[in-house]
Amino acid sequence: MTLSLRSAEPADVPTILHFVRELAEFEREADKVVATEALLHEAMFEGGRPQAEAVIAELNGVAVGMALFFHNFSTWTGWRGLYLEDLYVTPEARGGGVGKALLRHLAALAVERGCTRFEWSVLDWNEKAIAFYRAMGAEPMSEWTVHRVSGDALARLAGQG
Repeated sequence: MTLSLRSAEPADVPTILHFVRELAEFEREADKVVATEALLHEAMFEGGRPQAEAVIAELNGVAVGMALFFHNFSTWTGWRGLYLEDLYVTPEARGGGVGKALLRHLAALAVERGCTRFEWSVLDWNEKAIAFYRAMGAEPMSEWTVHRVSGDALARLAGQG
């Protein structure tokens, strides 16, 4: 089997959304996905600067995984970083090096683009993913806790609710 990685193209949006939904189902949050093909297309392929990018992994020409990412910025380093939003490999392709290839590809892209960091979040109950990431050299940032404001709370914080 031949593994290839390539930058996502507009025609990949349905596949990307399908993978996002499968990942959300695995993460027990399927009902939280409200993204549409139109929203993803706009974010990734319209306007001068994409809000997100993706890499598609294919085995013998069939999409079996993706990594969706964007740039962030560190005031401490003064440089941008690469943030991995979603890494997904279909169940039948897991264990075959697809995830490792995607992470290595993004790490190389981060270096090429002058990023000083490559980061992502992982659910604390996803022990397989945590072990995989640690084996790839990732270190957990246990002293940091992610905070989020959304929905009605976001509107209230903005003084609109």
